[in-house]
Amino acid sequence: MRAAMVTRFDGPIEIRDVPVPELRPGQVLVRVEASGLCHTDIHAARGDWPVKPALPLTPGHEGIGVIEQVGPGVTGRAVGERVAVPWLGYACGICDYCVSGRETLCESQLNTGYSLNGCHADYVAAYAGHVVLVPEAVSSFDAAPLTCAGVTTYKAVKVSGLRPAERAAIFGIGGLGHLAQQYAQIFGAETVAVDVTGEKLLLAGELGATHVVNAAAEDPVAAIRHLGGADVAVVLAADPGVLQQAHASLRRGGRLVLVSLPRDNAMSLPIFETVLGGISVIGSIVGTRADLAEVFRLHAAGRTTVKYEIRKLDEINQCVEDVLAGRIPARLVFEL
Repeated sequence: MRAAMVTRFDGPIEIRDVPVPELRPGQVLVRVEASGLCHTDIHAARGDWPVKPALPLTPGHEGIGVIEQVGPGVTGRAVGERVAVPWLGYACGICDYCVSGRETLCESQLNTGYSLNGCHADYVAAYAGHVVLVPEAVSSFDAAPLTCAGVTTYKAVKVSGLRPAERAAIFGIGGLGHLAQQYAQIFGAETVAVDVTGEKLLLAGELGATHVVNAAAEDPVAAIRHLGGADVAVVLAADPGVLQQAHASLRRGGRLVLVSLPRDNAMSLPIFETVLGGISVIGSIVGTRADLAEVFRLHAAGRTTVKYEIRKLDEINQCVEDVLAGRIPARLVFEL
């Protein structure tokens, strides 16, 4: 089978012919139909984060495909089912975090495309208990970005405590941001889309943003404060300066939700303004299996739109460059 392989952090991703994965107990073999490219794949391929993946590695954690084989001990999943293979590839199921519905905080978790070989391949081995059924009404190409970009931003909006008639500012309208905006609107909020690219702001307007702010042409803090300030700011851009702008745009009692992971792993937090303004700073990681099922149900009901381009796996290195250069308005999905 074909697989995209990272063999060194300072080189290109290679397309190799490798054996079909052998199943461990509890795993299923998924024939991949669509696999979304996430910025995390690029971080994995370049060894950007403090905990680096072991090489060689096949990245990809937005995989959608059909189960072709079940391994020993598998129950609850069957050959022929179409499933999503998400970032949370495995969690123990018995720790305090897992049993309290916070499985994405499990300290024994394994992550698809990082600590487990991922979905940028013709086949992927996945733990049966951690794949998620894809509704018939959701296409594989729509489902792929929803499997990470969708569930990550849905979770961020949920943990923000966003309420109807509040104002949510989304910093970074791209593969994640265009979905975060839609979830904020589903929650009943007035939305402010902030970006530096006119094309992405045009997309935000098409998707129903109440306000758009071009941060390359005006001060987003002043613009949002002119509206009355944001109750919630969801940060999807990895620039530390954007984190500070988002914090400064909040009204008293506001909530800053951090999703992006800046490479230098730091931000400047003004303590006086945070304390006196009653500001909450919330870290939000990807959602659970239950969250992903909700994301799929919302999409099946016609509540969200996913913007993406379809590419071939052989084009993966060009795709990485396109993402890094900001040439992609939303998401890329590989057709396998």
